[in-house]
Amino acid sequence: MTWLTWRQFRVPAATVYAAIVAILVVLAITGTDLPGRTDYSDQEVLYGATILVLYLLPAVIGVFWGVPLVTRELETGTHNVVWNQSITRKRWLTTKMGIGALAAMAAAALLSTAVSWWAGPIDAMAVADPGSSELTRMAPVVFAARGIVPIGYAAFAFVLGVAVGILLRRTVAAMAVTLAVFAAVIIAVPFLVRPYVLPAAVDTVPITESSIHQIIGNESGVIERITVSQPAGAWMLDNETVDAAGTVVSPLPDAVQDCVPRPDRDAGPPNHQTITQCLAQLSDMGYTQRVTYQPASRFWALQWIELGFFLVLSGLLTWFCFRRIRHV
Repeated sequence: MTWLTWRQFRVPAATVYAAIVAILVVLAITGTDLPGRTDYSDQEVLYGATILVLYLLPAVIGVFWGVPLVTRELETGTHNVVWNQSITRKRWLTTKMGIGALAAMAAAALLSTAVSWWAGPIDAMAVADPGSSELTRMAPVVFAARGIVPIGYAAFAFVLGVAVGILLRRTVAAMAVTLAVFAAVIIAVPFLVRPYVLPAAVDTVPITESSIHQIIGNESGVIERITVSQPAGAWMLDNETVDAAGTVVSPLPDAVQDCVPRPDRDAGPPNHQTITQCLAQLSDMGYTQRVTYQPASRFWALQWIELGFFLVLSGLLTWFCFRRIRHV
């Protein structure tokens, strides 16, 4: 059974692993020049591509490995031949899913390790230089392309493809549904799950000329909100101005609305103040900035939690597959 499964699986597996090897060669060639640099603007395309490929890999595994694993057998009827040769449904599915899941997780681990190594100097600079335009590895879009989380994504996508294939029994339809569900999950998790698995850190920051990072206004010149500098490497969840009672204020009070020019007034802040000096008056009025974030020190804790979350989902889907296969 193992030999038969491998013969059926070897072509799609070889295709994916060949692509991974090609990517590893590119990363090995370009990665040796990155340590010690302070400007990575020439690597922006490759940097973005490494993130994209780690999102695409689980999707490819789910659609092209997971879905056909069972639907191909069901559509051609070859599963009946195997089951009539003393092979039980449980053993048949265990062998197929076991080989596929291990190969999927190994592929994701290999690629993620290589990308994390290659992007290490860029990630380090993003933390060390708050003014850098690079995203830190805690940023939602980068987080899932680092560390061990891609392993969970790959396992989940593969088992999801198998489960949808068993449920729908049609390869093309199952591929479309698998891709849609996987995309929905990886979009939802950073907003609905990841921010809340660990209690966020909350800091109260005085509003001063040096602490103000950004001033955000609308087209009419009304200052709607300001932000202060975030802790190094942190994932910022909220950056809000609050009054003495802790109530979020937006837009800012009328007393500081003259800090930026408006269409009816070309001059800047009154009394020749700078905009940040003008806004710093908020502190005298009892306003502070409330910063809610996940610190950079929680990167690995969040990685393990999210990996566990996707492995649990994969386990539940695996249980569904074994229950459903009884009725095929």
